[in-house]
Amino acid sequence: MKTVIGIDLGGTNVRVAKITENGEVLQELKSPSYGMEGPEKVTSNIINLVKQIEDYKSCVGIGVGVPGPVDTVNRVMKLSSNLKGFTDYPLAKIMEEELGLPTYLDNDANVAGLAEARVGAGKGLPIVYYVTISTGIGGALCVDGKVISGRRGYAGEVGNLIIDPYRAPFNNLNAGASESEASGRALTRKGQEIFGEDKINHAGDVFALAQSGNEEAVKLVDQLTTDLAVLFSHIALICDPHMFVIGGGMTKSKEFWWDAMIEKFQQRVHGGMRDVTFTVAQLDEPGIVGAAMLPLSYGL
Repeated sequence: MKTVIGIDLGGTNVRVAKITENGEVLQELKSPSYGMEGPEKVTSNIINLVKQIEDYKSCVGIGVGVPGPVDTVNRVMKLSSNLKGFTDYPLAKIMEEELGLPTYLDNDANVAGLAEARVGAGKGLPIVYYVTISTGIGGALCVDGKVISGRRGYAGEVGNLIIDPYRAPFNNLNAGASESEASGRALTRKGQEIFGEDKINHAGDVFALAQSGNEEAVKLVDQLTTDLAVLFSHIALICDPHMFVIGGGMTKSKEFWWDAMIEKFQQRVHGGMRDVTFTVAQLDEPGIVGAAMLPLSYGL
């Protein structure tokens, strides 16, 4: 059975694992990433971790998941706010030269979606769209076991997809962007505006108020389900997936919004599209498993 090195690189920590083509983690190492100390230190640390993986040279390749958009053709990050100095830095090329294994790079949401499409909830389906709804919103389109990253790596960035252009902009995103209106952070912000920061610490507090019958909280949750329905209908009308796989922290509160969102989604798409499957992400470690799936998706 083929084995692959998967790397989950974040601004705080980095994880390196040896993983089978079926998604089984055989060995995993974790370290601080030194993300703000420059690319040379980060890269050297990663290379040292890979060399500690037992028989790493027998692996068919290396996949790296990173935050932000990635130019997958040139294998470089195009935005690196959490990793100082990594924009256009040749991380994959340097790792290839040092470790002797083909190395691929993609966005962390993309690789999580790839994991779910190849070995998770969407395994065996031709078109899987993965959406993570947590602090922010991200997405990934996977077709025939490959993630579609686009010309410059921005495909799937549905957090900036406009669901209502007449709302105020937040966090350098478009006015009415889905992440600004329908993420966990957005629901928390809206709840704090109405009820105060002392009463709302996270989205769960808004859901709890709605469950107790608070009319303002009920309105917030109703708007959330509408906004998510609009987001998913936009995606569906573009790529008509066989399945939507939804990950992220908001799925822990799915009983408050899931069914209503799907009902509203069905009202916004063509009749023949209404039976698309919505399911919760299956994998415990989609980031690092998906990174390992990258080389396999390129045919290694």
